[in-house]
Amino acid sequence: MAALGLALYATMAGGPVPVVGQESQGAALAGVAFAMAAPLGWIRRQPWPVLAVLLAQTAGAAALGLRAEQIWPLLPAGHLLVGVVAATRAPRAGLAAAVVALAVQETVLQLALFRDGGWARVLAPGYLGLTTCLALAVLFAWLTGTSVRQRREYGEALRDQASAQAVTAERLRIARELHDMVAHSIGVIAIQAGAGSRVIGSEPEQARSALQAIEATSRETLRGLRHMLDLLRQTKPEREPSLERAPFAGLTDLDRLVSTTAEAGVQVEVRRRGEQRPLPTAVDQSAFRIIQESVTNVVRHAATQHCRATVDCRPRELLVEVVNDGPGRTATATANSGYGIRGMRERVALLGGSFTAGPRPEGGFRVTARLPLPPAAAAPTTSTVTTASTAEAP
Repeated sequence: MAALGLALYATMAGGPVPVVGQESQGAALAGVAFAMAAPLGWIRRQPWPVLAVLLAQTAGAAALGLRAEQIWPLLPAGHLLVGVVAATRAPRAGLAAAVVALAVQETVLQLALFRDGGWARVLAPGYLGLTTCLALAVLFAWLTGTSVRQRREYGEALRDQASAQAVTAERLRIARELHDMVAHSIGVIAIQAGAGSRVIGSEPEQARSALQAIEATSRETLRGLRHMLDLLRQTKPEREPSLERAPFAGLTDLDRLVSTTAEAGVQVEVRRRGEQRPLPTAVDQSAFRIIQESVTNVVRHAATQHCRATVDCRPRELLVEVVNDGPGRTATATANSGYGIRGMRERVALLGGSFTAGPRPEGGFRVTARLPLPPAAAAPTTSTVTTASTAEAP
């Protein structure tokens, strides 16, 4: 606004100004110039009315007899308004502003040229070039404003997309955790309930043992669900964590998984190979969930009493493999019909690993996951160590 006022004061002082008189070229002329520039103070909130006022000033000054070189600062100010309208308003509004500004400015310029020298002056090559430059300036202002608006809209679209993707990823994560947490426990409960109902009349002690296993499994699952709900409801990161055991188990809980599975009548053999070292939390939790889901499928669908889980910690990857010798066709059809295989595949994909699941040629079913690991700090050369933990079915 100050720059436009100073420019108008300087240019209008170069010739007569009818509204202030020929002798008065001081404070009155400065007042007129800054009054004409004052509408720019509302350029951010009301660009369309400000543009209309500037175009009206341009046309009025020409009608009062001011020469084009006395009011030319109003032209770039109009171009600025065209860019602001194109950047902050709808596309049609920006295009309308460009068309109106071009029409008014070109009309004022051509009338001024015709008044000074007729058609010969209007069609002179130099003034034709000036006319073209004026049109290009309006076009440039409109294109610049449109580009700014498109970049802003693109950025907003990217932020909305990122927000939607984050929500979807969080929903999938919660779905995987709930499935992995509940599926194994429900499978054990279903098998124990079926076994207890069959022997409740003939073998009360065995039925009581099944009911106790159901109670223990239910309580543990309920604790895990409560802890997850507590985390989901937590709004303050600085809040102290719950004192209950976290539901996001890792490979250190394999013994508990083996014991629970044994109560369901399936013997799980765990083999550990390679150098045992601390693993990233995401890898540790995903490896346990993959083994848990695979063993759950064995308990529920494979019709076998034995399976083998291998955890091989290599220098750059963690190999997890679960193999059973049950009927491969039944296990495959049932496992692929639910969310278990899909959830395991998603976990591995999020960590940049590879996952395969399918029947073995010799019978049974195999699940294999390779999870990348960061290079071990000061990795020594060690021989492969194999350990096995076995839980016998009751």
